[in-house]
Amino acid sequence: MNLSDLRFYLAELIVLSVRDPRKAAEQIMGWHLSRDILWTGLALAAAVNTLVFSLSVMLQPSAAMPMFFASPLAIFLLLAGVLVITVHGLYWTGRAIGGTGGLSDVLSVILFLQFLRILAQIIIFVVMFVAPSLSFLLSVVTGILGIWILANFIAAAHRFDSLARAVGTLLISMAVIVLGLSFLLSIIGIFA
Repeated sequence: MNLSDLRFYLAELIVLSVRDPRKAAEQIMGWHLSRDILWTGLALAAAVNTLVFSLSVMLQPSAAMPMFFASPLAIFLLLAGVLVITVHGLYWTGRAIGGTGGLSDVLSVILFLQFLRILAQIIIFVVMFVAPSLSFLLSVVTGILGIWILANFIAAAHRFDSLARAVGTLLISMAVIVLGLSFLLSIIGIFA
C-alpha cells in the first residue's frame, strides 16, 4: 500500500467513523495490531496532543490558565495517564457488565479515536485564527460527535447488542476515570 492509497483508506475510514462507527470499529479491530504497537501509538497520541495543546497555549495565553499547563512534560504525563486510565476503565467496566471484548480491542478503538481527535484539534486550531467563533462551534460539534463515535466504538469493542450498554459502560467508566485522574493529579502535584 503506497502513501496515496493509505491516505484514501484513512479518509474513507474517517467518513465511515462518522456514518457507521460500529463498522469502522470492526475494521480497526480487524487490523489485530500487537499491544506493543497500540501502547506506543497511545503514547505518540499523548505526545502529539501535548504539542498541539502547548502550541495553542503559547499562541493564545490565558491568565486563568493554571501554571501546571505551562509545562509540556506535566501535560504529557497527564494526557498519557488519562488515556491509560480511560482504556482500562472502559475495558474493565465493559467486562463487568457483560462485554466480551479484549483489552486490545478497546485499545485499538481508543487509539483511532485519538487519531480523529488530533485531526479535529488541528483543524480547530487553524480555524481559530481565521474565524474564532466558528472554531468554538466546531469544537462543540466535534465534542458531541466524539461522544457518539466513542459510544459506538465501545459497543463494537465489547460486542454489545445495544448502544445503551455502551452508554452505561461510558458513564460508569467516567466515575472510574475521575477517581483515577484525581489520584494521577495528586501524584503529579507531588512531583511538581
